[in-house]
Amino acid sequence: MRILLFTGKGGVGKTTLAAATAVALAGRGRETLVVSTDPAHSLADAFGVRLSGQPSPVDSKLHAAHVDTRGLVDSAWDELRSQLRAVLAGAGVDELDAEELTVVPGLDELLALTEVARLAKTGTWDAVVVDCGPTAETLRLLALPDAIATYLQRAFPARSVRGMVSGVGKQGWAEAISRLASHLTELRGLLADPQVTSVRLVLTPERLVVAESKRTLAALALRDIRVDGMIANRLVPKAGMRRGPAATWLRTRRGEQDEVLTELRASTPIELHVVEHRAAEPVGPEALASLADELYGRSDPLTCNTSRPPSLLQIRPEGNGYALRVAIPLTEQSDVDLARVGDDLAVTVDGMRRLVPLPAVLRRYEVADASVDAEGLLLKFAQTVRSSESPL
Repeated sequence: MRILLFTGKGGVGKTTLAAATAVALAGRGRETLVVSTDPAHSLADAFGVRLSGQPSPVDSKLHAAHVDTRGLVDSAWDELRSQLRAVLAGAGVDELDAEELTVVPGLDELLALTEVARLAKTGTWDAVVVDCGPTAETLRLLALPDAIATYLQRAFPARSVRGMVSGVGKQGWAEAISRLASHLTELRGLLADPQVTSVRLVLTPERLVVAESKRTLAALALRDIRVDGMIANRLVPKAGMRRGPAATWLRTRRGEQDEVLTELRASTPIELHVVEHRAAEPVGPEALASLADELYGRSDPLTCNTSRPPSLLQIRPEGNGYALRVAIPLTEQSDVDLARVGDDLAVTVDGMRRLVPLPAVLRRYEVADASVDAEGLLLKFAQTVRSSESPL
């Protein structure tokens, strides 16, 4: 099974292209599920049908669903949170503190991701196409397994969990926390497996949109999530031999768009597809199939020409120390910050932060130099005495 995550800046047409890709896969005989985690829930509009939280047939090989995050929160979390409040209060935790400890940040997004994984497992799907929210929401969604796992470790360390359970005699909530932690590990593995999950980044050929897309590429690389293709949507048609003000406008606008896409292609090895702007909005399976023909032609929508990305961390001996490559596609405008936190390297790129565990061999070393090049960050480590936490 393959999972394709479609995202992009709001308004670029990602829902339509996700739906068209699902139609193309089903048309090639693959059992396909397309599911939306976007709160806007435009997927039903793209197909012209009503959808619910459970897969509904759109065609013989195609099913579609909307994830109801609010309903998931109401059904899955309230009972567990009540149990946690009671247990924490019984352990002597102040009522206000207990309430704060049991409000997990980003829970609705986490449950949406969990529901996608559940739906993927419940059917015999060859492909699952996910219409994600805009890029900022998607990056937050994909960061949640790591973020909430860290939250649980700090809020409910294993030793204190055992003490509270023995003190009040209630194990149901602790078992639930343990299951959640295990599930987070499974989600991280699913997202980071390039043989299963990849992202299709949708954009329009405009400089501001492309700039955000480049930042998204860096943020996804930081999460070890593979981007296997980009789609430039709504390319202005060529004017041909036509004359007049309208034709002049088309040539000028198309020339600007072509220049933006040429620069984008030169800055990344990721395959870029283009789709021209259509006079009629593609709504319904037939119109979506026509759009998919323009997008993929006879090629398989699950294949791409992009090679497997390098590992996030690459280490090599250098002199009396080591060099560590953090493979992230950066631009001249990228805002990068590094810090050493214990045995972790805190990497922040354009506001997106991740704690990256350092290889064991580097934990006795300190960063002596850091630089940026076309392949990402290059850190040089030297063996010196260092504190447990310090900026780089």
